[in-house]
Amino acid sequence: MMAVAFTREDIEISTRAADHFTRLYYTTYDSPTRVEDLPKFYRPTSSLTWNGNPCQGSEGVKKLIHDMPSTRHEVQSYDCHPIPGTQPPSLLVFVSGNVSHGKSSATKLTSTRSVDDQPRVFSQTFVLVPDPVAPVAKVGEVAKYYIDADAMRFVG
Repeated sequence: MMAVAFTREDIEISTRAADHFTRLYYTTYDSPTRVEDLPKFYRPTSSLTWNGNPCQGSEGVKKLIHDMPSTRHEVQSYDCHPIPGTQPPSLLVFVSGNVSHGKSSATKLTSTRSVDDQPRVFSQTFVLVPDPVAPVAKVGEVAKYYIDADAMRFVG
């Protein structure tokens, strides 16, 4: 198999796609409508491993987050690598940051320490695949992607 050399433009477009995806994904994850909206990032064949617990497809994601407390993500960094084989390329996206679950600490009336609102460090890796049903991106535009695989893990 011959190695594919990506151009600087390929890398820039991939980075813009990852930036756009990261902002949109975590804004949606933290929104009050996440149970309805977050599964739209996935397909029935998508796989997710959430802190060691496997889920399958958009319905599995919906079931996972249905009973989860509200979240606040603070992305510290992300990195993106195009995967050769398709044009536009699939993307491998690594994200790290902090996430808090539960009610805001401003609403707490007691000083009892709980897991609610305590930030935890997380690492999340996505394989993003160009969406074949989305309109074709023009040259220089960011393609539309869906999540084919997702692995999230608390690391702190």
